[in-house]
Formats: sequence, structure tokens, C-alpha cells
Amino acid sequence: MTASFLHPFARPTGEFISLSRGDGALVWDVDGNQYLDAMASLWYCAIGHGRREMADAISAQVSTLETYSCFEPFTNPIADALTDKLVSLTPIPDARVFLCQSGSESVDTAMKLARQAHVQAGQPQRTLIISRMRGYHGTNYGGTSAQGLPGNKIGWGELLPEVVQVPSDDIEALARLMSDRSGEVAAVITEPVQGAAGVFPPEDGYLQSLRRLCDQHAAFLIFDEVITGFGRLGEWFAADHYGVIPDLTTFAKAVTSGYQPLGGVLIGPAVRGPLEANPEFKLATGYTYSGHATACAAALANLAIIEREGLVARATQIGERLGAGLQSIAADGLVDHARGVGAMWAIGTHEGQHADHVRARMLEHGVITRAIADHSVTFCPPLITTDQQIDQIIDVLAAATTE
Repeated sequence: MTASFLHPFARPTGEFISLSRGDGALVWDVDGNQYLDAMASLWYCAIGHGRREMADAISAQVSTLETYSCFEPFTNPIADALTDKLVSLTPIPDARVFLCQSGSESVDTAMKLARQAHVQAGQPQRTLIISRMRGYHGTNYGGTSAQGLPGNKIGWGELLPEVVQVPSDDIEALARLMSDRSGEVAAVITEPVQGAAGVFPPEDGYLQSLRRLCDQHAAFLIFDEVITGFGRLGEWFAADHYGVIPDLTTFAKAVTSGYQPLGGVLIGPAVRGPLEANPEFKLATGYTYSGHATACAAALANLAIIEREGLVARATQIGERLGAGLQSIAADGLVDHARGVGAMWAIGTHEGQHADHVRARMLEHGVITRAIADHSVTFCPPLITTDQQIDQIIDVLAAATTE
């Protein structure tokens, strides 16, 4: 009998492993089988599973005020405290923060804010949003339109107009498009490291060139840091790691480590300036749960753990050990190659060595990874993962590829 739950990114008639408990980097299914989580669930559980401190923070907020609408004229102190904290962490100067519930919502919001800021600046013709092939920007209509993964765009009907893709690593193609339509470009959106496509770091100088092109053509630069934000690359944001400051940053995932749904947009002065210039202008976008007090309490507790336990620095250590292990397996010829940055890695499989088969064999050996199409297996362990557990991931990959 088909279950009532229609799963995301799954075959509608598939079979599923029911996970019931977690502790640190480990999870267990309902039958008691233990798994090492090498994906931080879905790129997000930075602090590990099952932490009592998080449960206490969430419970305390729920028993005080679970939440209340933050539509005008209301706010709440915990949302204000969180946005102050986020402003202190971002490299974007003089930032403000828009809050929502997910990465998909944050991407759509950033696209809307970019277009609206141009309208308020007297440039309503600036509607073109450019993204890169291989990019993943969520599954709402804006993010789906901006995706550079063609298979995810099939079957949904007409997508947003004036959202186009350029080849992922071809800065000259982007430069030509921006030159040809210079007066129409609203923004360029990119993941600093393309994650869901299979972990593709940028080529040297690529992000710096994006910044220069956006400045040259008066377009906004949007960094989609839903995966890379909050320590994954050994800095709070990929913008710090690469030394490139965007005008807008989308975030979600590790801001709460998944203990509550939360996302948002960090908004720099180039965007907030036009939005704030007319005191009569009203920003007509938002979500029922924007500024949700309990989600914000979870974020504050999560960020405190990341800081107290030094998990941003730990990401570098994890990445060095994980990357060295994966590169060793590639050097032995068991996989085609390894690629990655920080604590975010992937292996590329040999032709005929299907990623799904490798992932399935690793799962049988008790390690959870993620297969991307037929070409890559990705690794994104929680930032509390021990050296011994990293070595276990490598050993299991070696065994799975040998088998």
C-alpha cells in the first residue's frame, strides 16, 4: 500500500528508511540500525542531532510566546536580537535582514528585492536576472526559473520571464550578455560554491569578476549562501572565504541546523538605500512566519553553539581530513576525482560507476551520503563530526567503490 506522505525529490512509489533518533553525527532508524550522517541531513545540521540545549531554547520560547505576526506594526524581541546578531556576522556593511522560512523563500525574496530596488531607484526596466548553469536556487517559481539544472524545470509550465542562465564557468559569456543588455540587468545570482549540482567550487577569480561586472553594469550581486553560510567553508560566509562582498545574501539551513525552519536575506546598502528612500513606500512582500519567534530562538541558540564550540574553525579541519581521504581514494583509481572546499566535498565517479550504486553500498555499510545524477557523490558532514568518524566515511567509500 502506498504511504500517505508524498515525499520531496523522490519517486512517488518509492520505499523509505524511517529515521527516528539522532545523536551528534549519528542517526538511527526505527529498526535500530545506526548510520553515520555524512551529509548533515541535507547540508544543514552543522551542530549535530539531538542536542538538549536546542530543545530547551525552543521550549522556553514556545512557553513564553511561540510567535506573533511581524507585519506592521508588530515585532518581537527575539527576531530583533537575531537580526542584530546576523548583521554582526555578515561581511556586508550596514546590512539589514529579511526573515522567512526556507532557502527557496529566501531566493525568491532576494530576486523580488533586487527588482523592486531598481523600480524605487527609477529604473523599472531593470528586470533581467542572470544565473549560472549547474546552479540550484530552490523550488519556488523564482528559484526554479533561476535553476541551472534543466531536469528540475520540466513539467511546471511557464516559468518567470527575464530569468536566464549562462554557462557555469564562462565569464566571457556572462560579460557579453551583460554588455548587450546593460540597462536591463537587475541582478546576477550565484552560489559561491555550486552545491546541489555536485560541489563545484568557482574557478580562480570568477567571483571577483562577477563583482566587477555587476559594478560596471549597475546590477546587484546575489550570493546564494543557503549551503555555504554559517561556517561550512571555515568562515561565517563564503563571501569571507573568497573576499567578495555581494549586495544580497540568501541564507537558511545551518542558521538553525534544521532544528526549526528559518531562512532570510541579508540586504546591503545598494539595495536598502532605494527601498528606504521614500518614506511612503511599503514593501509588499513577506510571509506569515517572517520573524517567527521560536525559529529565531532556535537560530540564536544554534549560532551560540557554533561560536562556543569553535565549529567555524573546525570546518577547516574536517575539510582537510575529508579532502585528503577522498583525494587518496581518487589517486588509487577507485573514483575518477575528488573536488571540494572547506567541509564540502564530492567525488566524481568513473564512467559506468553510477553514483546511486556507490551511495547505496555506502548506506548498506552505515554511512549516509548523497548521489547527484550518475556522476557524483557528495559529502557535507556535521561540524561536530570526529576525526574517527571522518576516517570511517573514507573507509566505507573505499570499500563501496572496491565492491
